[in-house]
Amino acid sequence: MAVASKLLRAVILRPPCSGKGTVCQRIAQNFGFQDFSSGHFLWENIKAKTEVGEMAKQYIEKSLLVPDHVITRLMMSELENSRGQHWLLDGFPRTLRQAEIPFETLKDRLGCCWIHPPSGRVYNMDFNPPHVHGIDDVTGEPLVQQEDDKPEAVAARLRQYKDMAKPVIELY
Repeated sequence: MAVASKLLRAVILRPPCSGKGTVCQRIAQNFGFQDFSSGHFLWENIKAKTEVGEMAKQYIEKSLLVPDHVITRLMMSELENSRGQHWLLDGFPRTLRQAEIPFETLKDRLGCCWIHPPSGRVYNMDFNPPHVHGIDDVTGEPLVQQEDDKPEAVAARLRQYKDMAKPVIELY
């Protein structure tokens, strides 16, 4: 009997300098997870002089917190590229606003996802489109949209999530 593989995705919440990064790195190394540190991604983007990095740099140079919309944009971009992987979020979300990604935004982003099933490569028609619409860049094979990524399915999943998660979120 085959056992279905489940993805583990977790958020590590602790104050700054409390050891989140160390714990996340150890868990990631021992269990083969991706460690998504918002601070690490910020510095990578600043170093690479990306648009998001340049926006963040303006705030950091003034000793200001990087605004929610910049951090959220950065992290959503990273997460979209890691769709079929286990991951830990380190330092994100840090604010309630970062945690409350509008369902319309999620619906739009998920509805734009197409995959190359044999390799697991994920394309987003808005953020990471293939060179030729509907065709995998590497093999030239057709891309597919999974049933649960179609707009009507995404809307239903988000409604269910909201109903089911509310009591748990209120508990914590």
